[in-house]
Amino acid sequence: MDEQSQKPKLTPKDFFVQFGVVAALYVSAISLINLLFQTINYAFPDELAYYGDPYSSGIRWAIASLIIIFPLFLTLAWFIGKDFRVYPEKRELSIRKWLIYFTLFVAGIAVVVDLIALVNTFLSGEITARFILKVLAALVVAGGVFGYFIYDLRQKNPVGRKDKTFAWIAAALVLASIVGGFAIMGSPGTAREKRFDAERVSNLQNIQWQIVNYWQQKEKLPKKLAELEDSIDGWRAPKDPDADTAYDYVVGDGLSFKLCASFSRSTIGEREKLKGRGGSIGKGGISYSTPAYNGIGIGIADNWEHDGGRFCFDRAIDPERYPPINK
Repeated sequence: MDEQSQKPKLTPKDFFVQFGVVAALYVSAISLINLLFQTINYAFPDELAYYGDPYSSGIRWAIASLIIIFPLFLTLAWFIGKDFRVYPEKRELSIRKWLIYFTLFVAGIAVVVDLIALVNTFLSGEITARFILKVLAALVVAGGVFGYFIYDLRQKNPVGRKDKTFAWIAAALVLASIVGGFAIMGSPGTAREKRFDAERVSNLQNIQWQIVNYWQQKEKLPKKLAELEDSIDGWRAPKDPDADTAYDYVVGDGLSFKLCASFSRSTIGEREKLKGRGGSIGKGGISYSTPAYNGIGIGIADNWEHDGGRFCFDRAIDPERYPPINK
């Protein structure tokens, strides 16, 4: 009877707090691993990879998750530790034991799966530095979670000094990773400028294809962008997403033309930095010639790199590649 009377009772508060701290830990660990992997990808770019959204979306999600979820994890862990000081018997709650052992199981599986995936990536030709660092990142995070819960199962005190040490080490690692992520991604203002520039390039690609299509239909270049507008399909020339001004279009000799816009930042050399390759774009960056391209590619195409400020793209339609439709 005494043993049953001393057996801790599970309350709704205990259930949700215990479940919440484990869920927050899972999200924090996964986000930290993703952020570390993205940082490694930036430091050691793979020449076989083609980057569309340069490190932005993956790093943004990881940083956002860590900023919100990791402090929540620390808060819940602190609350549980405070509760254990008052009710030490709650350390023996069955749900707590189940969640701890389940976490140990998941952490062990995560280590094994990560190692298998990373070895498979290495065998497919991933460079050694990336392979080693990703293995270490996965082992440090998953191993840290595994080691902490093993210690938690063995300790008898409600809250030990090592709990605080773990919290400080984990907080330092997460903070350093977030700072590194911002160093790669840039500030929110920088990210906004990049998105505006990407929209400008997309608009110019759209206009360029309309010009090529106009040439194929009428065998001449439009004198101004207004001639491209069509009341049937509803196409209208897009404008600058920030300034709401029209893009500059200048007709040159023969089938050549220029498309100009004002950009916030330079992307010249960005593709080479992402891929680790040298480029062929000349210095100066005012404009350069290239045949008209009708595809809207993913990423930073060589012929859409630009300097900051006003920049013009020189284009020339090749009539053999884009012959008039009526011929």
